[in-house]
Amino acid sequence: MAYEFQTTFWQDFTIADAFGASAVKDTYKRAFAEWKRDVVYVTELAMVLNWKCWQHYEDGRRALSELYADLYHKVDGWCYDNLEGDELRYYFEVTD
Repeated sequence: MAYEFQTTFWQDFTIADAFGASAVKDTYKRAFAEWKRDVVYVTELAMVLNWKCWQHYEDGRRALSELYADLYHKVDGWCYDNLEGDELRYYFEVTD
């Protein structure tokens, strides 16, 4: 089953990529602050950060790959620490 995007995170980060690390960090900061309390959106944010990490790794852009990995781990850790019950189950099921 293919995942259907619920947000514009992929496009937002693709635009930020063109402007470098500071734009990626700013996009992350705004997206996380706005959507961390929405389990569907924060889950998709984690997935997009992970996918972007691998995209840049495969393209040889190690610095951006490492930045995305760090941001992914921040969101993933936040989800482990703050989601509970059905929300945490949703996060695990979708990101598995």
